[in-house]
Amino acid sequence: MKHTFSFPLASLLSRGARVTLTGLLAFAAIAASAQVNTVSGLESLETFVKNTKSGRASFTQVVTSPARDGQTAKTKTSSGSFEFLRPNRFKFVYTKPFEQSIVSDGQTLWLHDVDLNQVTARKLSQVLSGTPAAVIAAAADIKALQADFTLVPQPDKDGLEWILATPKTKDGQVQSITVGFRESAKGSELARLEILDSFGQRSVMSFSNFEVNPSLNAAGFQFKPPAGADVIRQ
Repeated sequence: MKHTFSFPLASLLSRGARVTLTGLLAFAAIAASAQVNTVSGLESLETFVKNTKSGRASFTQVVTSPARDGQTAKTKTSSGSFEFLRPNRFKFVYTKPFEQSIVSDGQTLWLHDVDLNQVTARKLSQVLSGTPAAVIAAAADIKALQADFTLVPQPDKDGLEWILATPKTKDGQVQSITVGFRESAKGSELARLEILDSFGQRSVMSFSNFEVNPSLNAAGFQFKPPAGADVIRQ
């Protein structure tokens, strides 16, 4: 049975590589609160990019496809682990419902479907720009992000500080990326990632057990296609 990657690749990378106020006083109070709190989202992102040079976490992902032709929206859930090492090295390993992985060694993006024993390889420079991976794992500093994204702080919700990142390129598959951070004794921790693609598909990744600056090295992000795998280079 052929599997598609659980993570909507239009969300992580390009699709070719395999998210009534009543009463004047109430409105004013909410607006004032939002104005104060929205600053923290940008600060959290800047702190995260500047101080978190490596990270590791578990994740659960829920992908919701929009309702079409009178049918109800479809939802798929998957889980796995995530780690990164700035700049440009990251790894998403899915364990449920299928074993799949997305690995960047800094130069090449590898996509591996374990059941099919199939590997797709692309140059990272061709697929990274304007993607969630660029926001949370690849950028070296906030200025690099601002070159590719319009960053707009959002009001706090669910106990998290939020930032909306909209790709400046208009021809990509990603429409918007919203990132939620949780403050801890170690700084800003990645808590949630919400992606809306141009097809209306919404993906929400919730991170847990986030480790700030664990000891990781570049060798851990090297990928060697398994013996006998069908390797497709694009």
